[in-house]
Amino acid sequence: MENGTTRPIRSGYDLPVYGLDNGQFYVIHIAALCCIAASFCCALTTFVCSFRSHRRPFFLWSQSDRIVVYLAVCDGLFNVSHSLDHLHYVIQRGHVTPPALCAFYGFMLSEFISAQNILVLITAINACLLVHRYRGLSFGKCDWRLLSIIFGTPALFGFVVASLDGFGPTGTFCYFDAVKGSIANILFTTTALGVVLVSCAVLYVFTWLQIYREARNNKEVLGQSQLSHSVLAAAKTCLLLVAAFFVQWWAMALYGTWQLVEPPPQLLFQFVTTFSNTGGVLNFIVFCIIYRRRKVARSRSPKTGFTCYLTES
Repeated sequence: MENGTTRPIRSGYDLPVYGLDNGQFYVIHIAALCCIAASFCCALTTFVCSFRSHRRPFFLWSQSDRIVVYLAVCDGLFNVSHSLDHLHYVIQRGHVTPPALCAFYGFMLSEFISAQNILVLITAINACLLVHRYRGLSFGKCDWRLLSIIFGTPALFGFVVASLDGFGPTGTFCYFDAVKGSIANILFTTTALGVVLVSCAVLYVFTWLQIYREARNNKEVLGQSQLSHSVLAAAKTCLLLVAAFFVQWWAMALYGTWQLVEPPPQLLFQFVTTFSNTGGVLNFIVFCIIYRRRKVARSRSPKTGFTCYLTES
């Protein structure tokens, strides 16, 4: 209240810091920081192990191996920027200041979250094309097409939002301003993320069905039981990738949808700050499983090419 009148809410800085009034402030931020630290360590381990397991130049690796590295980079940079704004909230027990710094944190989060989402969607499309058309996407020399899309598109979107002063505090961390960036938040958190989740799910289902169909047909015609085993293993790899993506982002997509109707419950908000920060851990688990399966496949020296669909370009 100022002079008997209610102070107008112009930005996220005019809203209270989430959790201070109900004792959940440190619970939210400490849990998020722990998940971010674990995610960063796993992303760094994935990055290092990927390079140590190859002796050839990077752009001579298979597409999937390079994508694993790009995911690790997105996770690592996301973790660094997100840990800084959470730490800033904990130290100040208030919104991040100056506003330009909070806007920078928000821009970085939108950049690497969007880059990872687009990369996973492209991976799903590529896998589907490989098993249906036996020909994947062309990423261009040194992956210039892939890198331009996954990093250029979010950057363009981010610059538009920044020009409209749409980045700022959400009440818990810096992202789209809770007031000025509400439309951008709906477009990204609810619409774009929901479309990516549904698209990935559909593409991976079609990929799995085609792999299974190919395995069954070859087993019936050629009697190659090993082929069936290899194809099913590749299908499981597909499901692992989409499962990791869903585990990380389901809460944020649900939160954005719920928010359109009514304020989401505290528990769902806690899920958002926890699951969305575990990308490095989830992708590291998938990397370990894929790496182990690749070693087993190489030791058996399979004669069929189906096991390479999701691991080789």
